[in-house]
Order: sequence, then C-alpha cells, then structure tokens
Amino acid sequence: MSVLNTTLKPFKATAYKDGKFVDISDESVKGKWAVFFFYPADFTFVCPTELEDLADIYPTLQKMDVEVYAVSTDTHFSHKAWHDTSPAIGKINYYMVGDQNHNLSKNFEVLREGVGLADRGTFVLDPQGEIQLLEITPEGVGRNAAELLRKIKALQYWVSHPGEVCPAKWEEGAETLAPSLDLVGKI
Repeated sequence: MSVLNTTLKPFKATAYKDGKFVDISDESVKGKWAVFFFYPADFTFVCPTELEDLADIYPTLQKMDVEVYAVSTDTHFSHKAWHDTSPAIGKINYYMVGDQNHNLSKNFEVLREGVGLADRGTFVLDPQGEIQLLEITPEGVGRNAAELLRKIKALQYWVSHPGEVCPAKWEEGAETLAPSLDLVGKI
C-alpha cells in the first residue's frame, strides 16, 4: 500500500542536530515542508555520499522553508559519533534521527523486516504533514540531491498555482501546463 497522500503518523524520536540531542515528534514537524530521508545505516558506503550531497543543498532548502530529517535505525548516539568522525557527515546541519524502535521506518513502510534496516526512502511532506512525494531506491543506488531539490520546487509551485502542472524536466521559471480538454491528444 502506498503512503502517498497520507498524513504523517504520530511519533516521538531523538535526533542529533547542531551538537545537541533534541526530541522531535509529528507535531514538531508540521508547519513547514519536510523531507524524511531514510538510509540503511551509519558508517557505511553509499549513505555518507547521499547525506553529504543533501548537506550541500540544505541551505537552499532552508530558504524554501524545508526542513530535513535523515533517518536510520541507528541510535542518535551513533549519529553523533559518525558526525564527529566523518568529514562528509561532519558537514550535516540537519536533523539526524534515531529510529532504533523502528516506528518511523514502519510508519513510512520502508523497514526491511527481519533485517532491521530501512530502505533508501525519500518522502516530501507539505506543511500539513501530508506525504506529497516518495521515492524508494535499492540499497546499492544512491540518490541525487539536485533532483530532489528540483522536485520540491515543482511541488511547491504546483501547490501554490492551482490549475497548473509541471511537465517532465520542469525547472523553476519554465513553462507549465494548464490541463484542459484542448490539450488532450496534443502533447
């Protein structure tokens, strides 16, 4: 079952952010756009490349009123140790959420049962906490933060411009489409 267009389920977790452990919940996430970025585990191979790539666009996302929550089934203690020892992970200023009880991984349906790790899942939530976008990739395929940024810009445009849709490869400032009977069969 897809979680697309469903509302963020209740949760409580501890994250590592800005040198501190902070408690977060479904209620603290709502009110702005959010990216939940699940990855299998700390101290691995593809994961740090993805998280560093996301750290590079984080300032841009913040200007767009988007918060990032990187989530793995490791503890917040492990996140701190990784942050303190890896140059790539040391760049991170967004939330690194511990999901050792698997609540978030189950809520977003990315937990690999019997393994205890999350799949590579990206979820974009609107300010009301509704999941507007999701992408799941296999463990051996890293994600591209620039493409995520493009999709978030398209989502935010689409939400704020009723009656318009963003075609394939849409970039900010490009033309959109206004779905109508006149367009049927002409694209």
